[in-house]
Amino acid sequence: MSQNIIKKKSKLLLPFSWLYKAGVVLHQKTYDWGLKKSQTFQLPVICVGNLSVGGTGKTPMAEYLLRLLTPELTVAIISRGYKRKSKGIFIANKNTTVAEIGDEPMQYHIKFSPAKIVVGEKRVEAINETLKLFPATEVIILDDAFQHKAVKAGLNILLTEHDNIFTDDYYLPAGQLRDLKENYRNAQIIVVTKCPADLSETEKKNIIQKINPLPAQLVYFTTLVYGEPYHIFNAAATQPESVKNAVLVTGIANPQPLIGYLKRHDISLKIISFPDHHRFGQSDIDQIKQIFQSIDKQNKIIFTTEKDAMRLKEFEKEFQDIPVFAIPGEHQFLFNTGNDFNNVILDFIKNKS
Repeated sequence: MSQNIIKKKSKLLLPFSWLYKAGVVLHQKTYDWGLKKSQTFQLPVICVGNLSVGGTGKTPMAEYLLRLLTPELTVAIISRGYKRKSKGIFIANKNTTVAEIGDEPMQYHIKFSPAKIVVGEKRVEAINETLKLFPATEVIILDDAFQHKAVKAGLNILLTEHDNIFTDDYYLPAGQLRDLKENYRNAQIIVVTKCPADLSETEKKNIIQKINPLPAQLVYFTTLVYGEPYHIFNAAATQPESVKNAVLVTGIANPQPLIGYLKRHDISLKIISFPDHHRFGQSDIDQIKQIFQSIDKQNKIIFTTEKDAMRLKEFEKEFQDIPVFAIPGEHQFLFNTGNDFNNVILDFIKNKS
């Protein structure tokens, strides 16, 4: 099954897209006309987001920032907590479940325990509550908040996918855009994500020309690299090269980069794709196990993403004696610009603090 939303465009739906865009314009005007106010904060606030509905690599970018900042700074990351069962503001603790905060915040919580993980639909309220409870907070990261006007971040990082640059996209529902194209001007940094590792200088220049950044905007390019898979229920590990038959289970917006990665390792795949943030049920688990057991090979495995692993962990008993491994993914900056990007982030924090 395939239920991905990325890169599906239909010109037949353009009339509905015009209506959608009109609604977005009207919403933005409420801020432009002063009917609603954007709030700023004294401490450094970094926003990671995009103009589309998903698939640009926001989670790996948020992790990149956490990896960069948490060793030296007290960091809080604030997310909406999409498809969580709780309401209002929720602070992750040692007993927190994925149902309470959502899959992406749970992933941050497990991997970056020094950081404060906060979820809340209203970002201003979530920031104020975070600063009230954790006054020593030095940096706030807003996860997926570029389209939210209520908070004016000091540094906006806008992500756009190499294979689906926002300039070429349509507004919902004909395309994937949820925010106005011209709002790219609000970003200080634009990152073109999921590029081929061998992206040429010529294509780089063509993309920059297409984006047409403002003079002060910085444009970076990253590729997605995958790390060593790890068992989601115990400490075992394996390399993809040691496996030739696998079931790939994903509930993310765009699994194509991961599919391509595994196929390049000559792995015979059976792919089960669910919608982004899909909440697995027993029937899903039964289907996954049935497909896995239908592979008439000894050397077989189930692969999934780290985000999906957060939602699959509650089915540990059902996967007893079945190897289920998560494959971590990270952004790697191209053209030797990683240190430059890091310094821009650190200089912003230093100058804002």
